[in-house]
Amino acid sequence: MGEVLDIYEQEYDPRRPVICFEERPCQLRGEGTKAQRKARRSSYMFPVQRGRRLRRNENIRALVRETRISLDNLVMPYFVVPGENIKKEILSMPGNYHFSIDKLIEELKEIEQLGIKSIMLFGIPERKDEQGQEAHSKRGIVQRAVSEIKDRGINLTIITDVCLCGYTSHGHCGIVKNGVIDNDATLEIIAKTALSHARAGADIVAPSDMMDGRVKVIRTLLDEHGYKDTLIMSYAAKYASAFYGPFREAFESTPAFGDRTSYQMDPPNIKEAMKEIAMDIEEGADIVMVKPALCYLDVISKAKERFDVPIAAYCVSGEYTMVELAADKGLIDRNKAIFEILISIKRAGADCIITYFTKYVAKILRNP
Repeated sequence: MGEVLDIYEQEYDPRRPVICFEERPCQLRGEGTKAQRKARRSSYMFPVQRGRRLRRNENIRALVRETRISLDNLVMPYFVVPGENIKKEILSMPGNYHFSIDKLIEELKEIEQLGIKSIMLFGIPERKDEQGQEAHSKRGIVQRAVSEIKDRGINLTIITDVCLCGYTSHGHCGIVKNGVIDNDATLEIIAKTALSHARAGADIVAPSDMMDGRVKVIRTLLDEHGYKDTLIMSYAAKYASAFYGPFREAFESTPAFGDRTSYQMDPPNIKEAMKEIAMDIEEGADIVMVKPALCYLDVISKAKERFDVPIAAYCVSGEYTMVELAADKGLIDRNKAIFEILISIKRAGADCIITYFTKYVAKILRNP
């Protein structure tokens, strides 16, 4: 083998270890065409650098793993219904249930032992009307559930969904006037609903209606009534997605007419998402959410790069159900698929993930 020259006599990238294994002396800097010099430099990495060494076994892979799933930042959603002794499986979302408050308390004691830290509550009321009045009733289903959880001393962070779609007879997220969703008329009811949740003991209120200006109105009303420490997690970039179908059956919130494209976001738009997120932050949002997650990883990533607030992502019902159905048919490995999806969402930049997989993941992490 020819003489190995001092590396400082060559074009050298300090990020790459350099050694020459050729049968002739290494060529000096500047010799050959630019393409030839580039080819020589790229050849220096192997065999000194072997990426497979870091993947040789599970202990080493775990040692250098960049993205990890933790129960600290997974949120389990629950659907609470009127009545007693109710735990009824939701057909469109296998493994998820409608719980009456007493059964929900039993469930939450169990997940607290599993190490889950946070939940999100959706309430299905006893009655609905055009104005969604039950949404902000002191005796509403969510309000009673939150109060009971706090009274029982269950140590979970409670996030409450703030919207009207499950409470209105027409299934839309706002007040309908002449067949149109009236943005400004909706704001007062949305804010009153958030306040009623805070009074019941909610730690975080999460407006999902996508009405313009609702974060500012909520923040103002909460502060005026002494709830300065209640956080707002805004559904800032909520897209008009095809992946909400199973949820709408579970929440009994399918619109009676039309769709939600006049207020939820158009899926092709990412610049608009950045604008919506910026507006919500300016209005007082503490956490901003992108929903759905899996088809919008680019939105999550861009939001994480641009904004200095926590980013939440909602891995929605359609994303959950398609994994469950495929796994039931033996088409995919359930455990691997779940973790791959959640890791991709975290890797994109989500600080916390709302997912129906939370309890399942908790059991796996407890007994790997």
